[in-house]
Amino acid sequence: MRGKMEDIILASASPRRRELLDQIGISYRVVVSREEEKIKGDTPAEVVQKLAWNKAQDVTLNLQVKKKLVLGADTVVVWNNQILGKPAGEEEAFEMLTDLQGKIHQVYTGVALVYLDHEGKLKGTCFYEETQVEVYPMNEEEIRTYLATKDYTDKAGAYGIQGAFGAYIKGIRGEYSNVVGLPLGRLYQEMKKIHLELEGKMR
Repeated sequence: MRGKMEDIILASASPRRRELLDQIGISYRVVVSREEEKIKGDTPAEVVQKLAWNKAQDVTLNLQVKKKLVLGADTVVVWNNQILGKPAGEEEAFEMLTDLQGKIHQVYTGVALVYLDHEGKLKGTCFYEETQVEVYPMNEEEIRTYLATKDYTDKAGAYGIQGAFGAYIKGIRGEYSNVVGLPLGRLYQEMKKIHLELEGKMR
């Protein structure tokens, strides 16, 4: 089955998502969406799904290639019912990590799998996964030392669990890869369903 999951289109410039797809043997090419990331929705689950769908839809409609699966994704960190996106700079990153240290927060990743069928109609599916992340207490010096690595840049919540910040992760409940940027287990299962359609019904 993995042999059939080839040449999907990743509507994301994230190197972390590329690494995750490489990890489970899915080949792809990158076409970055031009869709502006505007947070819309009443809940984090709605927000990440809408952002993911908009990215995948944008690339799909621009390319106009039938039966080609496009993957869109978006990840946000949530603490105290507040969505933490990517920090604008070091001071905002410091504020985010000050809030997260010593506490439990949530990471939501929305995923959209979109394609044009043989008639050119837009089809696909969208879902999200949530992971609970607990962070050890951190003092100001520890936060500043981490920020000095610049590992926080371009990361929701101002940290990357797979990098130096791993020293402060006390535990997680849910899928680890979801925190990195893609819930690989759920993604693989959803892709299997769609590829059955692409290989079967759409012939």
